[in-house]
Amino acid sequence: MDMQQSKSEPEGPASKPAASRRRPAVKDPAEAGRVWTGDRVSVGEGHPALPIDTPGPGSVPVVQPALEAGEAVPEGEARWYVVHAYSGHEEKVRNNLLKRVESMDMHDRIFDVLVPTEDVIEIKDGQRRHVAKRTYPGYILVNMIMSDESWYVVRNTPGVTSFVGSGTKPVPLQEKEIRGIQKVMKQEAPKVRVEYRVGENVRVIDGPFSDFHGKVDEINADKGKLKVLVNMFGRETPVELDLLQVERLK
Repeated sequence: MDMQQSKSEPEGPASKPAASRRRPAVKDPAEAGRVWTGDRVSVGEGHPALPIDTPGPGSVPVVQPALEAGEAVPEGEARWYVVHAYSGHEEKVRNNLLKRVESMDMHDRIFDVLVPTEDVIEIKDGQRRHVAKRTYPGYILVNMIMSDESWYVVRNTPGVTSFVGSGTKPVPLQEKEIRGIQKVMKQEAPKVRVEYRVGENVRVIDGPFSDFHGKVDEINADKGKLKVLVNMFGRETPVELDLLQVERLK
């Protein structure tokens, strides 16, 4: 008797687990191979080297290794990094980066972006004006967890030119450095921006010594005052004047 070999019914497609939600890829085809490896980032990239000291406003933050030599930032730890940006476009670069964080769902990797500023009183055309002066022109600060993905998002933001680092890798700011910057930004009393120099010749334009010529002897920026040596009766006499009471001799 012929034996017929039974054929099993074809199995249906194996059930697949529901795909978990994944962040959209951040790399476009032209940049597919461009990821942070440490040796693709260099200090400067067209900017001057960082100074050893930070003498005051206007200089760049001193970036020193926040950890012991050879020790890496613990994985998953958020730190503050300094990023080069086009000078004069810091706020625009900050807004561009925040939009990329939003559109690429990077809130769990990039947390904050700062343009360090300080409130100053500027004397111009006989008027006092409050101005938000950039403390470090050409730089922004980014609080982020460093990874290939987060590095890519920041580095490819329009207006960003490079990370600031030591050797070939981005190096985070030390805690005392970021605290110092944040303290300046939060100070309540604005500084007076003084454009005069000791020894400069000025003319008094207001008060009892109006129309007297003199020479700047001392500057008190905190009070917005100058001590001017005016010529009275053939001798130099020190007079304390407000910044609004004098003007440069043209």
